[in-house]
Amino acid sequence: MKFNILKTIRLVLALLIFIPLLLYFCDFANILPPLLHGLAHIQVVPAILVGSAGILIGLFLLTFLFGRVYCSVICPLGILQDIIAWFTRRGKKKNRKRRWFAYAKPQTILRYSLLAVCVLFLIFGITVPVLYLDPYSNFGRIAVNLFRPAVMEGNNLVNWIALKFNNYDFYHVTIHTITSFSLAIAVIALLVVGLTAFLRGRLFCNTICPVGSLLGILSGFSVFRIVLNQSKCTSCGLCEKSCKSQCIDSKEKTADNSRCVACFNCLDRCKSNGIKYQFAYAYTKKNEIPSHSRRSFLLTGAGAMATLPFIPAWAKKGETADFTKLTPVTPPGSKSLAHFKKHCTACHLCITHCPQQILKPAGFNFGWDYAFKPHLTFYESAFCNYECTICSEICPNGAIERLTIEEKSVTQIGIARFDIDRCVVYTDHTSCGACSEHCPTRAVKMDPYEDALTLPHVYDELCIGCGGCESICPVRPVKAINIQAVDVHQIAKKEKEEQIEEVDQDRLDFGF
Repeated sequence: MKFNILKTIRLVLALLIFIPLLLYFCDFANILPPLLHGLAHIQVVPAILVGSAGILIGLFLLTFLFGRVYCSVICPLGILQDIIAWFTRRGKKKNRKRRWFAYAKPQTILRYSLLAVCVLFLIFGITVPVLYLDPYSNFGRIAVNLFRPAVMEGNNLVNWIALKFNNYDFYHVTIHTITSFSLAIAVIALLVVGLTAFLRGRLFCNTICPVGSLLGILSGFSVFRIVLNQSKCTSCGLCEKSCKSQCIDSKEKTADNSRCVACFNCLDRCKSNGIKYQFAYAYTKKNEIPSHSRRSFLLTGAGAMATLPFIPAWAKKGETADFTKLTPVTPPGSKSLAHFKKHCTACHLCITHCPQQILKPAGFNFGWDYAFKPHLTFYESAFCNYECTICSEICPNGAIERLTIEEKSVTQIGIARFDIDRCVVYTDHTSCGACSEHCPTRAVKMDPYEDALTLPHVYDELCIGCGGCESICPVRPVKAINIQAVDVHQIAKKEKEEQIEEVDQDRLDFGF
């Protein structure tokens, strides 16, 4: 077998991107450098949602020049599929028969129909189809809900063993962010992706994934691509059997470059030097350059693709949201429920890196269009840290916009609501005041009640909805004070600081 330099370069680059990104999703201790979140920003869908024209132009130019190298080098779900397919060990090895790939006709109508649905929904500010189909977001849900808990349990096992030897370098961690719903969705996503990769290689990428279909439009025009030499090719089928995209037809001596993910597996299989990755337009024979009708279709698709960077601007029109007590509390920086729904694809990166572990994936309790997306929950002794801006710094989709600590301290994501009928001061006639003591903005103050007792009073204009009061409230199972989300985030006021009169110490008379 010939040495395949292009394949080796692809594998090295893919691992250099995949491993750090996987570790970043699984980093429960927040020990990895924050700069790694940049790997999430170079994904196609996050770049579209945040309107990052520079990244999109760079990715599209990369695809136009070299084909769909994004799918084999940058996309984490694509690399995960390659890892799964690698374990199948296709071909013959050690006299054991393994299954080969075979050419399959493209599901053109299905793949471009799914792409069209995603584009149309995005134009109207609806991310639901993208949420289900985006490869980066699916990888994030798999990593956060399956791989990360496994890493955490591995840490707990190491901690248990270390304690047996009186080693206290490790500590036990508890998983708070996983729900049965998010776990089920992650398992389903892994099964779908895993089975398609195991049985049909890149079937998911070339049939279901909208990013693959989008880039496939450009890769049909790519400057460098896989080309079969009509005169040298012997139709032996070795390249076809090694093609995980199932896009090489050895009988017709053609390659469907709209489905080729530039894995270069076929190059070292050919024994007649009949297939190469090279400047495509050196050949003009039949089937090696797109036909006029196909070129017209691709140009139309490319025109539609060029409008994608403007989708976020179009979708800003008519941004409204209903306000009910069932409204989820969205992270500081998400601006409003409508903005968060429109941009968040539930990649769960913010859930992984929330140091307080108060971000949890939702089920369908907030509606079908909020499924999987994170919302703030304030459980025992945990609330949104007054000076924490991590989620706004790492969000790749623009769903959570970057905030400074000063902006975070006055961003009102909710307002505390006090229920006197549940408060222990009223029900048990006993003193408390825990909610007031733990309010960082002094929005909750104690007013005289009776018999020297005091009751909480919430000043709405000072409250930022951090959940400090709710998390510390001793009432169970329903707290006496709860955070109620606001539909559009507001700017809270700061309490006026008491003016302390300066005293001239030279004029003080202490009686001496």
